[in-house]
Amino acid sequence: MSKRAKISMIILLSVVILLILLAGALFTASGVFKKAKYLDPWKRDYVDQFKDPRVKLAAYGLLAPNGHNLQPWKIRLDKQNPLKFSLYTDSSRLALESDPVARQTMVSQGTFLEYLRVGGEQLGYRAAIRLFPEGEYDEQKLSGSMDQKPVAEITLSKAQPAANPLFDYMFLPDTNRMAYKPDPLTAEQRQRLEQTNADGALKLIFLDAPEDIKKLGEYSLEGTDIETGLKRMNDESADIFRSNESQKNKYRSGFSFEGQGTTGVKKHLLQGMITIVPSFNNEEASTKLAVDAARTAAEHSPAYALILSKDNSRTSQVKAGMLYSRLLLAGHEQGLVMQPLSQVLEEYPEMKAPYTRIHQEYAPGGETIQFLIRLGQPAQDTPLSMRREVTDLIAD
Repeated sequence: MSKRAKISMIILLSVVILLILLAGALFTASGVFKKAKYLDPWKRDYVDQFKDPRVKLAAYGLLAPNGHNLQPWKIRLDKQNPLKFSLYTDSSRLALESDPVARQTMVSQGTFLEYLRVGGEQLGYRAAIRLFPEGEYDEQKLSGSMDQKPVAEITLSKAQPAANPLFDYMFLPDTNRMAYKPDPLTAEQRQRLEQTNADGALKLIFLDAPEDIKKLGEYSLEGTDIETGLKRMNDESADIFRSNESQKNKYRSGFSFEGQGTTGVKKHLLQGMITIVPSFNNEEASTKLAVDAARTAAEHSPAYALILSKDNSRTSQVKAGMLYSRLLLAGHEQGLVMQPLSQVLEEYPEMKAPYTRIHQEYAPGGETIQFLIRLGQPAQDTPLSMRREVTDLIAD
């Protein structure tokens, strides 16, 4: 071997070693070898460690979709009645910038209650749910009122275990932000989804005409553009972004790369990069990622659904969340996935114009649009998101 060839070989070997060391540093910083404790609540046998049926059912509720994945729930166990407990809003887990009036927080209470109810049927407990037993909140003292007044009082009664057809689907990821297949909803799928609103207390509308798909996609993009253009919104999102496995195990709530469908080697490389050099995850980069994801979603959505309420009371908000959980689980049963598009429905000054327009067009009777949802068949799977320990939800 010539001297030049030897030098080239040494350089190549050095580069390979350097790349291996760099990859090792990135994977180590990401926490590739750490156990993902934040996924434990998704395991089917997670509830088996608890004897109290109220805690078991709360563990099922914990899997419910919720705004910003903040999991804003607290439960108080009745000390006299072992089959009674109350659900409270956790006022320390509010997204005050993007959800200043806590509407998304309240629909998240409803999603929790419906998952809890479905899980109870499977275990042989009928859950009687009484909303706002002490009245709705004092809006002038909202945070304190949330701490004092329960969202719901839940009383269990023993019953024969009944296999709820929706139970198995609670263990699937609740939100898929990826592109969907172009296939339209079938008549059978739509009929099954419509059955979730059997009592008719809310309005459930499906939209798949080309003009509606185009228009609602534009609303989604406009809402994303406005939100990502506001520093306070980006700061709020950055505060709840978990950049590596250690953070995810510590906080077990908020956002992570999995939310955009990033898994495997790519996830650990990205986590390692921003852990070592946090500036990689700057406002410009995160904004571009959010806008690109919104554009992809808008271009690959075969259908939308709206959930509307006659008013915007706290009770209506909670009921809308309960309906959304039924809709989501029935959708999973039919091979469908969903994504709530929250931005254009948010209530802060900069969003007022598109918020007003979408309500004029799609809620001309003066209703409140509680959910704008894209739905369809998944083109790719999405990972499970972080969940807290159910025992962390139990208040004194």
